[in-house]
Amino acid sequence: MDEYKDPLWRQVISGAQMLFVAFGALVLMPLITGLDPNVALFTAGFGTLLFQLVTGRQVPVFLASSFAFITPIILAKGQFGLAETMGGVVAAGFVYTFLGLAVKIKGTGFIDRLLPPVVIGPVVISIGLAMAPIAANMAMGKGGDGAELIHYQTALMISMPALLTTIIVAVFGKGIFRLVPIISGVLVGFALSFYFGVVDTAKILAAPWLELPNFTAPAFNWQAILFIVPVALAPAIEHIGGVIAVGSVTGKNYLKTPGLHRTLLGDGLATSAAGLFGGPPNTTYAEVTGAVMLTKNYNPKIMTWAAIFAISLAFVGKFGAVLQSIPVPVMGGILCLLFGSIAAVGLNTMIRHQVDLAEARNLVIVSVTLVFGIGGMLIGSGTGQDDFGLKGIALCAIVAIALNLLLPGHQTWKHKAPDAPPDI
Repeated sequence: MDEYKDPLWRQVISGAQMLFVAFGALVLMPLITGLDPNVALFTAGFGTLLFQLVTGRQVPVFLASSFAFITPIILAKGQFGLAETMGGVVAAGFVYTFLGLAVKIKGTGFIDRLLPPVVIGPVVISIGLAMAPIAANMAMGKGGDGAELIHYQTALMISMPALLTTIIVAVFGKGIFRLVPIISGVLVGFALSFYFGVVDTAKILAAPWLELPNFTAPAFNWQAILFIVPVALAPAIEHIGGVIAVGSVTGKNYLKTPGLHRTLLGDGLATSAAGLFGGPPNTTYAEVTGAVMLTKNYNPKIMTWAAIFAISLAFVGKFGAVLQSIPVPVMGGILCLLFGSIAAVGLNTMIRHQVDLAEARNLVIVSVTLVFGIGGMLIGSGTGQDDFGLKGIALCAIVAIALNLLLPGHQTWKHKAPDAPPDI
């Protein structure tokens, strides 16, 4: 028997509101990585429906683009190509499946030992700080290769107000508006971009109203898979924290019912499905959990409607053209806050779990992980299709796990709910 008695019209409106809250982060990730935002909308909606199918539509969460994969996707696209990168995303989804199976067999103690805060913390910090130069370049109107796309002074007059707006809304916003700082920053930056004449309106006018998203089939390259798969460990832990967080909001233990193994499986299938269509990997959105807490609407059916709206928007070609016309400085200004916030989440993970850096083993793990992750350490040649090479986030994640398992003095810990957005 359905415990929620919300009328249909309220479910529909609440679903639209949840998509609005998630929208900024949802489309920002594909815009940064060069993926199609319409495909991201489709895979977010489709992934959320898959998650609901696996979990029996018991958990009020929305799945969408994970920021943890920004760095590896950008680098993998340049080295292996888009199709091979999507093959890595498909494989990354199986990490969740493996963890879910391990939880089913051994309980959460398996994850507690494999991925403690001393491992997850520095890996998440590396995810944020490794992209800091790119955020700064974008804010100054430069592309990924450092070439100037928009004049420096014009770029700053767009990026800094966008950043300032995002900060003001995040800190001083009230009610539902506090949950949409990214959208607020984008709107201000986009308006300024029109004022300075740096928006390509020709592509918007030429785009059709209805259009099939630019789906991309995956291709499987073992080197690309090894490059991306280790990164999935960080958002997998974030998923666990997200499930705990939404459970604390609704007063239910989702780790028991439907079970952590099923929520991990649902997230894994959603991520693999995204890779099959050419979209970014999925994760649970803390902003949406915040909206659930604010509105006190705990009915999982509202996420079904949010997913339906996302899928519907994916087929509006002109909408996608508007998103892709957002100039680089707009995103760069917002990313100056967002990437730093991701790093702060990793730092807070270690603080909240009282990771003592006076202990030699902890200091070694954190130090080596940060340098390998941020410094771009390469193990192997990695120059050709058949060469072995691990670097960046993938390498530091593997090294952190290995050091934690090999060095003596391992301590147990328990999962705690994350404090707040942003998602990774």
